[in-house]
Amino acid sequence: MLDHEYTTKEVFQNNFFSDWRKEMTAEERKVIKHLDKCDFTEIHRYFVDKTAARKALPKEEKQKLKEEAKKLQQEFGYCILDGHREKVGNFKTEPPGLFRGRGDHPKMGMLKRRVLPEDVTINCGRDSEVPEPPVGHRWKEVRCDRTVTWLAAWTENVQNSVKYIMLNPSSKLKGERDREKYEVARRLKGVVGEIRSQYRADWKSQEMKARQRAVALYFIDKLALRAGREKEEGETADTVGCCSLRVEHVQLHPEADGCPYVVEFDFLGKDSIRYYNKVPVEKLVYENLQMFMENKGPGDDLFDRLTTASLNKHLQDLMDGLTAKVFRTCNASLTLQGQLRALTRAEDSVAAKILSYNRANRAVAVLCNHQRATPKTFEKSMQTLRSKIEAKKKQVAEAKAELKKARAEHKCRGDGRSKSFLEKRGRLLERLEEQLGRLSTQATDKEESKQVALGTSKLNYLDPRISVAWCKRFGVPVEKIYNKTQREKFAWALDMAGEDFEF
Repeated sequence: MLDHEYTTKEVFQNNFFSDWRKEMTAEERKVIKHLDKCDFTEIHRYFVDKTAARKALPKEEKQKLKEEAKKLQQEFGYCILDGHREKVGNFKTEPPGLFRGRGDHPKMGMLKRRVLPEDVTINCGRDSEVPEPPVGHRWKEVRCDRTVTWLAAWTENVQNSVKYIMLNPSSKLKGERDREKYEVARRLKGVVGEIRSQYRADWKSQEMKARQRAVALYFIDKLALRAGREKEEGETADTVGCCSLRVEHVQLHPEADGCPYVVEFDFLGKDSIRYYNKVPVEKLVYENLQMFMENKGPGDDLFDRLTTASLNKHLQDLMDGLTAKVFRTCNASLTLQGQLRALTRAEDSVAAKILSYNRANRAVAVLCNHQRATPKTFEKSMQTLRSKIEAKKKQVAEAKAELKKARAEHKCRGDGRSKSFLEKRGRLLERLEEQLGRLSTQATDKEESKQVALGTSKLNYLDPRISVAWCKRFGVPVEKIYNKTQREKFAWALDMAGEDFEF
């Protein structure tokens, strides 16, 4: 992992050294006392060489490895669900390694232990054949639980979270669940007006609990904040959601950037990713926040009368199946639909339409705070793209000069041969200009997306029927928006959505 910038961080190094010392023999512990005196370059080179050797394998060897992987897929990659053969998701456990986490995770660098059969619970049908554990091992437990969709589960040692082997996203059951999720979000669209009227009325409630809940709900609705969850014992990551915000996470500005009543948020959200936003709010929300913060220290809860559990219970009372996540799904889908309408022009090229789609998707990613670090290879690939654009501009300039020359020749000669040559030159210039346009669009798209993760919202928060309908309406091939795996996951949407679909 020496190539990763993670390994330069003090937290990573301290966690790694602490976990490594636990694995050392007493003798090693006496000798190895400082990480900065250790040299890992030799073992690093060994792994780099191994990777290079694998890449340099002859075609036949690579084919052999491919066939072995296929065999494994046939053996472990399918299950029988309600009499149908269904594909399993990733059926492999993670190998041992060092935990990275996202953002500045406080546990980065800790050792992820090897998962053994003794850690794994198998979930299968009562009459089915239980898979054999590796020789000399036994499963932790074998059960038949028809209320869950996982096939195997174990607890990983770093965050103490349960990992699952599930059905492939393309399976019928997953597709049904997916569709249900978006239908619940569409139901919310129908009643969200009443919900907004109610929480606005609650901003003036006599009861402090109702006021706090109403302000929190306003932020969940307007800013797509997560509700947050109660922390489990031993959790060290100081991440918060809307319900667990503290006074230190919020600053109030009577006026900022020319807007009155501005709230400034700064906290670590899910996966230790920073959420920073300055947003103008309504006067009553601002005044309520002032009241909630009165006589409190920086570490005190902003919403001290509210818990995630009580908020979720209230949401269930408002609409069956309603959770904070449904607001994210509903608002994300509506944002995409609105942006696509505003940005797409029927006369644009397919490349320009895809840029419009990605811009609409980016608006959703910004709403949901789906960030990413600029990829390490960004500058290099951007430079390659710029070089291609420069080369293409040169070709266009040459083609223009050739066309000018051909026009002059045709004017002078006026015969069929010079006319044919002129038409050829015209078509060539047209093709080159189209290619240049495509490359320029690609560069714009790349630059705008460098710090935004577009995949998360596309796969989890956006009703795929919106994208499919847009593709059909504007003649964009669906494979330009969804890759093969994503098309399998959203097979139900591909079948259902007509070009007039409305979220």
